[in-house]
Amino acid sequence: MIDILEQIDSVVWGPIMLVILVGTGIYLTFRTHFSSWRNLGHALALTLSKEARQTNGEGDVSPFATLCTALAATIGTGNIAGVASALAVGGPGAMVWMWISAAFGLTSKFTECALAIRYRVKNEKNEMLGGPMVTMERGIPEIYGESFRTFGRVLAVLFAVFAVGASFGIGNLTQGNSIASAFNTLMDAPMWVVGVIVGIATLIIVVGGLKSISQVSSVIVPLMAIFYFCGGVIVILMHITAVPDAFVTMFRMAFSVKAVGGGAAGSVVASMAQAMNKGIARGCFSNEAGMGSAAITASAASTDNYIKQAYINETGTFWDTFVVCSVTGLAILTSGVMDDVVVNGETVLQGAPLTIAAFQSTLGPIGGWLVGISLALFAYSTILGWEYHGEKALEYLTRSTSAALAYRIIFSIIAFVGCVTAFEFAWDLSDILNALMIVPNAICMVMLIGPLYKDVRKYNEERTR
Repeated sequence: MIDILEQIDSVVWGPIMLVILVGTGIYLTFRTHFSSWRNLGHALALTLSKEARQTNGEGDVSPFATLCTALAATIGTGNIAGVASALAVGGPGAMVWMWISAAFGLTSKFTECALAIRYRVKNEKNEMLGGPMVTMERGIPEIYGESFRTFGRVLAVLFAVFAVGASFGIGNLTQGNSIASAFNTLMDAPMWVVGVIVGIATLIIVVGGLKSISQVSSVIVPLMAIFYFCGGVIVILMHITAVPDAFVTMFRMAFSVKAVGGGAAGSVVASMAQAMNKGIARGCFSNEAGMGSAAITASAASTDNYIKQAYINETGTFWDTFVVCSVTGLAILTSGVMDDVVVNGETVLQGAPLTIAAFQSTLGPIGGWLVGISLALFAYSTILGWEYHGEKALEYLTRSTSAALAYRIIFSIIAFVGCVTAFEFAWDLSDILNALMIVPNAICMVMLIGPLYKDVRKYNEERTR
């Protein structure tokens, strides 16, 4: 079974999927005249403003709270283990391709979030329901006519089914296992004890719905990001003389057709093809730009202008990849641990252990604790964020909020199960479901970008007057 899933995973995350994902981002970026790039400064300023923490207009929670909830789901194990795996297999050049894909991912994140807010609706509890599934059902027939209503509905159902499945996989099982493994390694804590704590803590928070999740996320996400960021920066500063060589090696290996190594690559030898594949795949897995998940949370924002809110949400890709992932990558490349990645032609050190090795080589035992605690916090925040994504996708499928409580209880139980059981197949299955979410979302964004850009241009013109 695992072998079959691995084969399917290698296909769905192969060149075709990466072309669809990055190609869509490139098309949207050019179609919007690089608006997401040109207004990134404005977007960051909005994110850090007092206004972002206030509720203005229709919506359930503040703009900043929705961003933090989305970041809770995206800043996870991929930022620590995923980046390390990309470097171990794709070499330092993978970081460059991670940045390139994220640059175009800014527009994908902006587009999916803007459309989600524009086409959101209210449920029977007067709460917002939105996301790519609602956009597909309402937006496609609105622009292309009633003959496209069935097409939009089919896309919506497929996306929602994949999202519910992904919420139990990448959003729960795998994260719970990462938390339990981290504490078992750090302090020999029994995994079942960690599982009970994680399961109960998850239930206490998610039973309160989005407001409870967003309140916790607004505190835990900034604190955990700063905690990890500061630790990583210390590692980099203590090897500051190695930074220039790290950048030279990254760009040299990112665009080298032949497999090369040397410099900050240590014992790793990789080609441009390997760097591109691993960098783009791990980057997209980390920031989820183009996947549509963040758009579900964005639709709950209390805002008076959906374009402005979309700018706030696009910064999620910036914080995730250009800040957190970059710190992980540079800490690994400057610390010298890349020398120990490959032994006798076999990759023996990758994932979280590689990141831990980088921090420990510089900070000693405290470095391992720093990474372990960060990994646990990142994973737990992902559980909270994905609970909301899955719940809303399920609400769309059932056309009712009546299943919400049952879903929250089951979700919390599965968090416990993930802690005590090593589900190897969960990672491959999660990868597959994440990839499948991209296809209907990409089709939807390409079909609706034209009408959306009219409002983007209007907002930009009014802002610069």
